[in-house]
Amino acid sequence: MSESNAIANGLAGAGGGIIAQIITYPLQAVNTRQQTERTLKRNKQNFNTSATAPASAPGTLFQIFQVIGNEGLGGLYSGLKPSLLGTAASQGIYYYFYQVFKNKAVAIAAARKVKGHGDGTVGMFGWLVVAAIAGSLNVLCTNPIWVLVTRMQTHTQAERKIMEQKKEALRRDASESSLAGSTLEDQLAELNSIKPRPYGTIHAANEVYNEAGIVGFWKGVFPALIMVCNPSIQFMIYESSLKRLREKRAAKKQGSSSVTALEVFLVGAIAKLGATVTTYPLLVVKFFLSMQSRLQAKQEIGGSNTLRYTGTFDAILKIIRYEGFPGFYKGMSTKIVQSVFAASVLFMIKEELVKAFMVLTDKSKKVVLNLGS
Repeated sequence: MSESNAIANGLAGAGGGIIAQIITYPLQAVNTRQQTERTLKRNKQNFNTSATAPASAPGTLFQIFQVIGNEGLGGLYSGLKPSLLGTAASQGIYYYFYQVFKNKAVAIAAARKVKGHGDGTVGMFGWLVVAAIAGSLNVLCTNPIWVLVTRMQTHTQAERKIMEQKKEALRRDASESSLAGSTLEDQLAELNSIKPRPYGTIHAANEVYNEAGIVGFWKGVFPALIMVCNPSIQFMIYESSLKRLREKRAAKKQGSSSVTALEVFLVGAIAKLGATVTTYPLLVVKFFLSMQSRLQAKQEIGGSNTLRYTGTFDAILKIIRYEGFPGFYKGMSTKIVQSVFAASVLFMIKEELVKAFMVLTDKSKKVVLNLGS
């Protein structure tokens, strides 16, 4: 029964994750671009001493329309296919292992109660450990998929930035060599006619392999393992909140402890909000390390060491030095909206799918028993 329960949660998690990802993907894509813009602007500031301070970043809604205007509606869904694959695999693996270790934790708590220790329920620390183990296994299995997703999400923007730098270099060379205006216009027109190269999953995988070999697919795995604290905190809050809610519901309704889909949605939102606010600085550091690899591959960093991070701790120190502590929370509003809404939808749909799966399983068992009798 426990194995089928784990499988049901794994399948439901995959299904819920796909639906939540489709709904919130545009916000995720914009958030990725916002973080990318930060890195590129810092690059420009550090290597062009005459540059003025960049204008404040446009709002999320403005950026959504900007992407649609420049790249069409498809720009908001760049990299969606591998992202859906990654989400389905990630959520499926996570919820499967989470349920396996949750069942073990519940059994241990029940056994401890028999021996006179505890009240028979899993405590907050127990949920933290269960979620951390499941999250670590999930990261090790799915990190290659997310490496490809990040590359595909930022490819078009990186290509456009490279083209802008080439145009600036061409104008600078033209002013220094007194190049004829018509010749300059012809060369700029030629650059404008170049379209971004097709960039699919196979292309991204080949690029990663050519840069760093098979190890490249696990680039950033250590910061990702550190980020396991995000779902750990999330599930600690989620399970503890549901436990208190069920206890109050049981006391008021004489034994009824069922939780509605809306309540799951709200509890999931609160849990994800707490986890995101707590761990967002780590997410920023993880993204900067990932983006540095991308910029180096595109030869955009240059010769200064100010944008080169030797590791997680070095990245933290340089973000504090060049942007201050507020630098850890830039772009957080978009991330909160996207991640909190996605988590709420995921929790709600996943729980409903588990209920449906268990009902179908019970019905099929009854049919088999009736046929057998």
